[in-house]
Amino acid sequence: MSVDVQTRDSAARHDDLAAQRGVPSLVWRAGQRRRFEMILRWGLPGEQKRVQRILEEGCGIGTYVRALLPYAEQVCGIDVEPEYLQQAAETLPDAHLQLALCEDLPYADNYFDLILNHEVIEHVQDDRATAAEMIRVLKPGGRAVIFAPNRLYPFETHGHYWKGVYHFGNTPLINYLPDQWRNRLAPHVRAYTAEGLRSLFLGLPVRVVQHTQIYPGYDNIVYRRPVLGAWLRRITYALEQSPLTIFGISHLLVLEKSKE
Repeated sequence: MSVDVQTRDSAARHDDLAAQRGVPSLVWRAGQRRRFEMILRWGLPGEQKRVQRILEEGCGIGTYVRALLPYAEQVCGIDVEPEYLQQAAETLPDAHLQLALCEDLPYADNYFDLILNHEVIEHVQDDRATAAEMIRVLKPGGRAVIFAPNRLYPFETHGHYWKGVYHFGNTPLINYLPDQWRNRLAPHVRAYTAEGLRSLFLGLPVRVVQHTQIYPGYDNIVYRRPVLGAWLRRITYALEQSPLTIFGISHLLVLEKSKE
C-alpha cells in the first residue's frame, strides 16, 4: 500500500509541475521543425544567419537550444527547473545554461541579438516584468520571438482544475469564458488576446515586426491517423493565410528593439 501512496504522490507532483510550468519540448518532430523555421525567418532576417549571442528563456531540456547552436557564437538558456537544466547540460556542453527567472535575467543590458520565449511567458509570475527584462537585455536592432497561447483557440491545452484537482489535457471553451470564471478553472496559466499580449510591451523601445497566430503541428494525430493528420495540417495551415488565423493555437509575436 505504501508503494501505491508514493506512486500517487509522485504522479501528483508531476501533474502539478506540468500545470504550473508546462511541459518542455521533449522531441523534435514536424511541429517543432515548423516553428524553428519561423524562428530563423523572423529572428535572423536577411543574409546574416549567424550572430553573436542568442538566449532561450525557459529552455527546458534544451531542444531549441540545440537547434540554435549553429546560428550563434554563444547560445544561452535559462530555466527555473534544475532537473531540466541538468538534462540539457548532459547533452549540450557547448551551451551556456543557468538557473534563473525570466523576470530577473542575469545578463547585462543590450547583450543578445535574438531572444526566444517559446510558450513560457504564460507561466511566469510577472509577465510584464518578463517583457521588460527581455527588452533590456536585447541589443538595439535585435529581435525577440515570442510564442504564447491564444485566448481565441477553442481549447485550453494546459488542462484545468476542478474542485482543487488538476485534470491534464485539452479542455474545450474555457478560454471563451469571462475572466473571473476562466481563471478559476485555469489559474495556473495565462492565455492572451492579440491586444493583451502586445500590451505587455507598451512603453518599451520596440516595434512590432510580425504578429499572427499559427495552428498546431498535429504530430500525435499524424502518428496515430496519418490521413486525418495530413488533412488537418493542409486545412488549418491554409487558414493561416486567411482571417481565420485568429483562432490558431498560439500567437507568434516578433519584436525589434529600437536602435535609438
